[in-house]
Amino acid sequence: NADNVVYQTRRFDRYKEVIAELLEKGAAYYCYCSKEELEAMREKAEKEGTATYDRRWRPEAGKTLPEIPADVQPVVRFKTPLDGVTKWTDLVKGEISIPNEALDDLIIARADGTPTYNFCVVVDDYDMGVTHVIRGDDHVNNTPKQINILKAIGANLPEYGHLPMILNEQGKKISKRSGDTVAITDFGAMGILPEAMLNYLARLGWAHGDDEFFTMEQFIEWFDLKDVSPSPSRMDLKKLYWINGEHIKITPNEKLAELVKPCLALRDIYDTAKPALEDVLALVKDRAQDLNTLADECLYFYVKQTPAEADVQKHWDDEAAARMLRFAERLEGLEDWNAEAIHDLFKPFCDEEGIKMGKLGMPLRLAVCGTAKTPSVDAVLALIGKEEVLKRIRS
Repeated sequence: NADNVVYQTRRFDRYKEVIAELLEKGAAYYCYCSKEELEAMREKAEKEGTATYDRRWRPEAGKTLPEIPADVQPVVRFKTPLDGVTKWTDLVKGEISIPNEALDDLIIARADGTPTYNFCVVVDDYDMGVTHVIRGDDHVNNTPKQINILKAIGANLPEYGHLPMILNEQGKKISKRSGDTVAITDFGAMGILPEAMLNYLARLGWAHGDDEFFTMEQFIEWFDLKDVSPSPSRMDLKKLYWINGEHIKITPNEKLAELVKPCLALRDIYDTAKPALEDVLALVKDRAQDLNTLADECLYFYVKQTPAEADVQKHWDDEAAARMLRFAERLEGLEDWNAEAIHDLFKPFCDEEGIKMGKLGMPLRLAVCGTAKTPSVDAVLALIGKEEVLKRIRS
């Protein structure tokens, strides 16, 4: 049943059943090598560049096996073919051929009787009718071992496709030790949307023409393994953030609000009812490429921020302060509080003061928001609300 979760720990009886069948037909055997013997083999193999295990316990016609030691619990090894090659047509990499003599006799059951992962997945694929095995190309070396086991148990072979690895921005293997971000949860903490992460990862090793940004629905419609590149790709955080910003733009405001609320809570903003966070996001979401920056863009709608000293030096002085108080009188006289009504005050006031809009807009942003960088100031004031705007200006 494809809808059921398969737990390997609950299938040990099935694995032991297949192991017993392999032992009975001579496709597997018991190996009594001690840890010391195996370590000596590894050292020799490293020097000579040969297979690690020397197959001393492998039954062969006319071969005399060592005497079974009394103090060693045996492992079970798969009897890998010694002649010929194991080959398959990889869906990504094309024809791959591995000489069987280069393969070890794989351990399929440990000394305590527990089956090994490489064996379990083969039996799982067989029992579940898996037709395609698609995984990272660091698993290429496992494939011939698994193919030989599948042949031994009389299974049809699935198709294999090995996807290219993702390298860091320096072109090296991604590693937490090197300071690379490796956990999906870390990208979540960076404010990356799941849809954007999928979009970005898909685009790293696959292409649909020049399309960089696409939805999940488009990805499902467009994806074809023949378009996957066999070459590794490099992480590019700037590209990831750009894609994330595009997904933020198309995310419905109601859904986006639920994602931004936890970020605002980390900034001690818990009440987002007035103004409604959905309305705030409609105004600012095209100004951010991640949820954390988006939350910062929302802050001044709920709490006036402290302006940067550089902005104060550039846009604020006694004259600007007095002008703000005069403009507050105009704002207070508005009967209809909306962006259009607020906007209609700007030109007449600037004409009376003999100033350009920048001399009004920038100090007004500092007085109300605490930053000189906001969307259209009339829309911002309309959302913050009349009472709060007047309070902030006059304080």
